[in-house]
Amino acid sequence: MERAMDRTALVVVDVQQGFDSPWWGPRNNPACDANIEALVAAFAGSGRPVVHVRHESANPESPLHPQQPGNRLKPYLDRFDPDLVVTKSVNSSFHGEPDLDAWLRGQGLTGIVVVGITTNHCCETTARVGGNLGYDVAFVLDATHTFDRAGPDGSVMTADELARATATNLHGEFATVVTTRQLLDALA
Repeated sequence: MERAMDRTALVVVDVQQGFDSPWWGPRNNPACDANIEALVAAFAGSGRPVVHVRHESANPESPLHPQQPGNRLKPYLDRFDPDLVVTKSVNSSFHGEPDLDAWLRGQGLTGIVVVGITTNHCCETTARVGGNLGYDVAFVLDATHTFDRAGPDGSVMTADELARATATNLHGEFATVVTTRQLLDALA
């Protein structure tokens, strides 16, 4: 993993203030923000590329709508200058502006590390598309979080259940699911 890390970008997906709103419901993984911050610091500190992705919802009621204060990135990211900022209105970071795939290829990068919000939506979709495009994808499960969600039958899956399902869906197929500690050790 260490050798591949030299050709890998950290993709920080939708780490926006609006996700701190009660609008979304109960969430999991209270350590998520600290883990993301540690990974951003490690990547930036070692000169490895960091990409910030921002979701701009078309729903004016959403905390992530461009006119809402929740659209802003979380303050701890302000300490770091990203190499690229992608704006999107769909789940995949590869379907935004500027084109993430073109930028990664232009930089000679072959891998991505996915962290952010939410585990089972934009992070999972970014990992799936990245895997389909041929990138070596590491998905840092403990540097993501999500929210409880009702299914079509009305039953609720907890955020922890959704995170476990995402890890199961991705690992060995679209990505390698890892921990923050494993990634920090690989960068050291």
